[in-house]
Amino acid sequence: MITVRTVLLAMTAVSGIVDAVSFIALGHVFTANMTGNIVFLGFAIGGVAGLSVWRSLLALAFFMSGAVLGGCMTRTMDAQDPGSTPVHALAVETILLWVASAVSIGFRAPYEDHKLKLALIIALTAVVMGLRNAVVRKLGVPDLTTTVLTLTIAGFAADSSLAGGDNPRWARRAASVVAMLTGAIAGSSMLAYSIAVPLFVCGVMTGICALARLHLSRKELSNG
Repeated sequence: MITVRTVLLAMTAVSGIVDAVSFIALGHVFTANMTGNIVFLGFAIGGVAGLSVWRSLLALAFFMSGAVLGGCMTRTMDAQDPGSTPVHALAVETILLWVASAVSIGFRAPYEDHKLKLALIIALTAVVMGLRNAVVRKLGVPDLTTTVLTLTIAGFAADSSLAGGDNPRWARRAASVVAMLTGAIAGSSMLAYSIAVPLFVCGVMTGICALARLHLSRKELSNG
């Protein structure tokens, strides 16, 4: 059965794919995980080879732009139909991911020789992830942030029977980790063909999630 949690787990896998693309092909930058991106920015400022200040700053700036857009969308959320905002956000994400896929056609190593395409793909995927985070944050589903697993893994261990806990939401936490891991594996594998392929797949998955959330929203309205 399709649930909001199912949709969020699928989006977690998409984040894994996006991070694989951004780290491996876009010059060691994260466009979904801003914790890692800030650390990379610090390393780049410190002079670590292979990292770039401008790429990390670009990802950060467009991630925040996407989050601003997401914040605007959640503040105008229809109280009678709260599910419509995630649907609209997912639809926008789908379009932007397909645009990123189209831009990346023919984009091959050495990637540094194509700075405009590099910047466009970083910007587009970062906007998508910023928008996603803002909307998911508003939903407030525990252990399903779709992009960051640090607190999820910490909670998994801290609340475990080894620590004297009762393992709350252990299945959800484990599923979130597996989803991200699966996405990262799939993303890195698809990069063997091209950057366009994993980004297109991300768009397809996000579009399916939009349709699934639309179905749930209509079901909620009919039951309400």
